[in-house]
Amino acid sequence: MTLPTALPMTVPAPALPPRVRIYEVGARDGLQNEKAVVPTEIKAEFIRRLAAAGLTTVEATSFVHPKWVPQLADSELLFPLVRDLEQDAEAQLPVLVPNDRGLDRALALGARNVAVFVSATESFAKANLNRTMAEALAMSEPVVTRAREQDVRVRGYLSMCFGDPWEGAVPVAQVVRTAKALLDMGCDELSLGDTIGVATPGHVLALLAGLNEAGVPTDRIGVHFHDTYGQALANTLAALQHGVRTVDASAGGLGGCPYAKSATGNLATEDLVWMLDGLGIETGVDLGRLTATSAWMAEQLGRPSPSRTVRALTGTSHQEQ
Repeated sequence: MTLPTALPMTVPAPALPPRVRIYEVGARDGLQNEKAVVPTEIKAEFIRRLAAAGLTTVEATSFVHPKWVPQLADSELLFPLVRDLEQDAEAQLPVLVPNDRGLDRALALGARNVAVFVSATESFAKANLNRTMAEALAMSEPVVTRAREQDVRVRGYLSMCFGDPWEGAVPVAQVVRTAKALLDMGCDELSLGDTIGVATPGHVLALLAGLNEAGVPTDRIGVHFHDTYGQALANTLAALQHGVRTVDASAGGLGGCPYAKSATGNLATEDLVWMLDGLGIETGVDLGRLTATSAWMAEQLGRPSPSRTVRALTGTSHQEQ
């Protein structure tokens, strides 16, 4: 495929970070939502192409029980195929570990970056994790402790930070309390998830301010927006203006949310890179190579990429098959 040549005009804006770390989640958060199981070799090639495009943090897989996420049941086969990418001093291949058993499996394969997952609401904790918020935190704490004892870096995913399909808008104070609990147990970094995509910029700024007031420094916060209502880039820009420098995104916009009707999934990495390139913010990502990778992956999945930037640069549309 011919790499795209179009690039945005660079016009910096005030009060933005000079560089942003993109936390690529397509290979895990994206592919786990696919109805069909993607072959292990295709997943490994996808991860390698993402790394070759300049993404230094590529979440590889999840060591959850295959019964719950059959799309990622091949984690023991996949991780050894890509582990050598971490030989680059800047490269990270995080994996999700839901419990002690998942951590055991990840450590046995040499994982050096892991993530745990909890909810900011009781309803989602019970629906998705089959336990209360307190029970989910209690299950995560020994995982975080053991990982840190092994000099393994730990990220804490916090879902439903802005809205919950059962409870509605989530109070800022409630999210702050759970976020603090994750950091207090030893997580190095926190990812704030807008799981059903209902956040708006003012809400984002209010939550970030609340976290700061509670003693959580901005440099330990990442943001993870879904584009259900077309707000993901606006919310990202608001977070950047507050000083956030880590943004989660999914190549080609892979992934979705089963809890919001017509959800369009994760913020597409290409759409994010287009905006950041236009703002003069460094990412280290080659937009052409990234777009080609997402177009290739869309072919493997048998459907067009939902990313607007991928469609624009490759001349495809939602209707093309």
